[in-house]
Amino acid sequence: MTIRTASLSKQIKKNGARLHQAMASRAHSQGSKAAALDTETALRAERDELKKAQADRRAAALLPKAKPEPVAKVAKAPKAPKAPKAAKEPKAPKEAKGAKGAKPSRADKLVKKAENAEAAKKADRKSATKK
Repeated sequence: MTIRTASLSKQIKKNGARLHQAMASRAHSQGSKAAALDTETALRAERDELKKAQADRRAAALLPKAKPEPVAKVAKAPKAPKAPKAAKEPKAPKEAKGAKGAKPSRADKLVKKAENAEAAKKADRKSATKK
């Protein structure tokens, strides 16, 4: 008999129920001292076989599992080195900026504004009504 299920406990339980039913029917019809019937004997043999298979599986579960050997990696050929790049010409040095830089300071702006105001006062003004 081939056993295909992962767990044998359900099969053992079902077999025990059938064996108990067969023993009860024999005891009821023939008495408890009567010899075991063929069905009872077959069920006992099947139960013993199931329990033996369960014990074998439990013993096999305790053994170490076989591990596959690691696959040897194939070494790749090294890449050819790239040709070195040509050296670039050095850049011309930057010209030095003035002490204050390109942006006028606040004081310079105020002086220029005052100068412009004075120049506007002294300039000849033409009246809008004169033609």
